Amino acid sequence: MARYNFGQGEYSYFAYPLPAPVSHLRTHLYTHLAPIANLMMDRLNRPQRYPATLAAFQQACRRHGQTQPTPLLLRYHSGDFNCLHRDIYGPTHFPLQAMVMLSRKEREFAGGEFVLVENRPRQQARVVAFNPGMGDLMIFPVHERPVQGKRGYVRASIRHGVSPVKTGQRYALGIIFHEAK
Repeated sequence: MARYNFGQGEYSYFAYPLPAPVSHLRTHLYTHLAPIANLMMDRLNRPQRYPATLAAFQQACRRHGQTQPTPLLLRYHSGDFNCLHRDIYGPTHFPLQAMVMLSRKEREFAGGEFVLVENRPRQQARVVAFNPGMGDLMIFPVHERPVQGKRGYVRASIRHGVSPVKTGQRYALGIIFHEAK
């Protein structure tokens, strides 16, 4: 991560064919998240619609030259962190992504909170930190989300990252549904 100024830590993208558990999780999560993604687009007044299957969505990614798989494994040692960012790898992206915690908090690591920063129009930034346990699955926005305002929905910009790990090692699986260029 440090080489690209993303923070400190290590990450590795899976290659195709994806390991069966990763492929299964990605495919089945997408099926359940596509209707939510379409509702998000309705509320954001965006024309983008997402097909019911991951395979159909991947065809749309390929039409834009996005062919590289994006699920990844992340490892953080003591002192490592991940800067605030968005996982967008080309013109086509899915508005939600997932993270599965693979380490036991307070037993295998301390610190390393998962952080979301939300910017709403005409408001100060809002920060939320999460401490997921081993096996916990978190679903969060890639770039933005609709938030109910006084006159309908407004667009809240989202970035995510990981606070510094204080001790031990923290492993996580990232499931991003769109492909990269």
